Amino acid sequence: MEKIELEPGRVPYPMPCSLVGANVAGKPNYLAIAWFTMANPSPPHVLVVMNKVHYTNRGVKENGTFSINIPSAELAERMDYCGLVTGHKTDKSEVFETFYGRLQTAPMIKDCACNVECRLVQTVDLLKEELFIGEIMAVYSEERYLTEGVPDLRKINPILLLQSERRYAAIGADIGPAWEMGERWKRSET
Repeated sequence: MEKIELEPGRVPYPMPCSLVGANVAGKPNYLAIAWFTMANPSPPHVLVVMNKVHYTNRGVKENGTFSINIPSAELAERMDYCGLVTGHKTDKSEVFETFYGRLQTAPMIKDCACNVECRLVQTVDLLKEELFIGEIMAVYSEERYLTEGVPDLRKINPILLLQSERRYAAIGADIGPAWEMGERWKRSET
């Protein structure tokens, strides 16, 4: 079977969705973002990429803090709304119930299954985008989303963005244990 070269652009893989929160002009603002990832295990850091035109960026830079809120599938409509309207024209502070953690300046969404409170460490200019590097200061969840004290993705039921299809999806079936499945192949090398 021969590979076909496709148009350059975004890689077709599912991206977890989040709502990035920041106080802007004294009010919480939330923006739907799928471009975020872990960046360092210890101390834990995350990367968030947002277009420079977003209202939320201003609050991240002004306060030096932000939050990443992981919504469950039942919040998909409100999450999508926060990506469709701009905080420049729309007050999104009433879309969700807000709470604050130890930093007191990174608004978080009470309805979301998991909340990550971050201190801004660095901002990187990427032409049209800004990459924010944040140190994770605290993570919040509810008991119902945990298994043995750890966030359980099956219970959280996070939203995935299938960008190339312009669709949202949920997590599918488990395929096997990480850092164990490859043992059979590892043994065959020796």
